[in-house]
Amino acid sequence: MRIVPGEPMTAHVAAAPLARSGTPASLVHDGRFLVARFDRPHDVVSFAITGGGFRVASAVAWHEVTDGDLRPPVEPRALLNHALASIGLSGAVGLLTSRRLDRFVDVTHTFGGSSCRAVATVGLGNALRIGDSPGPSGRVGTINILCQVGEPLTREGLLEALTLAVEARTAAVLDADIESRRSGLRATGTGTDCLVVAAPRAARKIAYAGKHTAIGHVVGAAVYDAVARGAAVWKEDRASWPAAR
Repeated sequence: MRIVPGEPMTAHVAAAPLARSGTPASLVHDGRFLVARFDRPHDVVSFAITGGGFRVASAVAWHEVTDGDLRPPVEPRALLNHALASIGLSGAVGLLTSRRLDRFVDVTHTFGGSSCRAVATVGLGNALRIGDSPGPSGRVGTINILCQVGEPLTREGLLEALTLAVEARTAAVLDADIESRRSGLRATGTGTDCLVVAAPRAARKIAYAGKHTAIGHVVGAAVYDAVARGAAVWKEDRASWPAAR
């Protein structure tokens, strides 16, 4: 099956009706921006350079940059804040990437009453293995993921979902068999990956999102699928463009 990047892909793993509290974000790609807007405020956890940590947010936005945009003395956070303000999204969680945004992957998995939508941009020019020595790689490229679950989660639940999303990202990169640019071993990610987990706000929240739960299952499946497909697209691009990120 040929992967068509930039178009939603839905993988339904159960036929049961979905009873979720939130609805999928609208997703719009416009030039150097990819913006996911939620239908209502979401509880979010991430390590994004703009809007990171625990917060309430109504949007997550990717901004595409070139190598030249980030040359010293440019400060990435200031650049991203300015870019988001220019489109009226100062309160959004912001993600910075040099990957072509038209190559995004959009996957949804459902199981029982739980759902997870994973939107990912996957660039592997900066692929590294966990434990590699620090220092500049000489190349840019990153994996940015929005993981939107359909049910409200406590802070503990958000953190547990985030750990599963990171694990799924790592498994997909390992299975893609990409070499670390520093050690030559199989990469587990890049040096600048960022993941965002978002859940709709509600008074009653779910505290558990581990592997034995339906939420944990769909988070892992959706993120793995999105990163695996994104890595395949990146490899396809690299075959025709050596500088692909």
